[in-house]
Amino acid sequence: LTCVLWAFPSRATHKDFRMTPAPPLPALPRDCTFDADDWAILAQHWYPVALSSEIGDTPAAVRLLDETLVAYRVGGSVVVAHDICPHRGVPLSLGGGDGNGITCAYHGLRFGEGGRCVHVPAHPESKIPSRLNLRTYPVVERYGLVWTCLRPEPGAAPVIPAMAHWDEAGFQQINCPWIDIAAFAGRQVEGFLDVAHFGFVHLGSFGDPDNVEVPDYTPVRHQYGHSVDYWSTVSNYPHGTKQAPPGYRWLRRFDVHLPFTATLVVHFPDGGLLNIMNAASPVSARQTRMFAPIARNFDTDQPVQAVYDFNRTVFEEDRAIVEVQKPETLPLDPKPEVHIPADRSSIAYRRGLRDLGLSHFFTAGCLWAA
Repeated sequence: LTCVLWAFPSRATHKDFRMTPAPPLPALPRDCTFDADDWAILAQHWYPVALSSEIGDTPAAVRLLDETLVAYRVGGSVVVAHDICPHRGVPLSLGGGDGNGITCAYHGLRFGEGGRCVHVPAHPESKIPSRLNLRTYPVVERYGLVWTCLRPEPGAAPVIPAMAHWDEAGFQQINCPWIDIAAFAGRQVEGFLDVAHFGFVHLGSFGDPDNVEVPDYTPVRHQYGHSVDYWSTVSNYPHGTKQAPPGYRWLRRFDVHLPFTATLVVHFPDGGLLNIMNAASPVSARQTRMFAPIARNFDTDQPVQAVYDFNRTVFEEDRAIVEVQKPETLPLDPKPEVHIPADRSSIAYRRGLRDLGLSHFFTAGCLWAA
């Protein structure tokens, strides 16, 4: 860690803040759980860190890729910054806010729009040095989520994963509560893409133990990952509710946006469409916060609590499996695990992660457990 010193010459007054040159950004967060090269690659991508509805006037603590962040609103716009006061290192998420800025709990320093320090109570008449401004990150609000990027490429436009139907007329927008998963984001996304586990893992939600054969399907690569059109007779209706016409073939269209986001559009009978985004935000290499915005064009006048409940049931079923998989991280080398034809989407996903330049064996300091 670089020690920052404030240089006060013997004749300087409190109105003359002078400091050593600004140190470069740290290469890695404290206690980073990722391989350094992998972290540098992952930090160039955009991830959600909170529901838009969760970020208000008061500072909220969030975490991404082991980096501690604070989020707050000023004039309706979200600010995402490093959750450390530049003065004496206290987390800003411990302070308060009023819609015009947030205040550090230790010495009352105030930070407003763009993370700029706007008030130092101990020296209200002094010029505020730029070094007291917060280290901020770019923000995009989309699909009811707050997205940010820790190391964006200079001048590059934000690349937020696409979600079909979200802004289309006739579609209801639903923001499910997030779920925390004690597992690596890559494992969680791969589970979302898996089509062979429905009749074994999802018996409490929609799976059918008598319908487990996986028809052939072919992943198609594109700029940001791959897509899959998967046809089967496995119903997507919750148990005990509606039934599809006999022999109805369900189309599930998966679309992967590397590294950790995927969408699933389910085609229901009578033209019903449901799109769920699985946005796995890597809190650390062993912790994932999964966000799931949904767009649908049916039952739009019904309360959304049933959607919350069903979605939670499905992802809790997945969580129970993902949290016990070994190794904890995702092997990008195809040799350690045995594959079957139903794994085509998983294989395409791992190939895409390798193509990003991530480790041959994607680890977080853990070794293969035999």
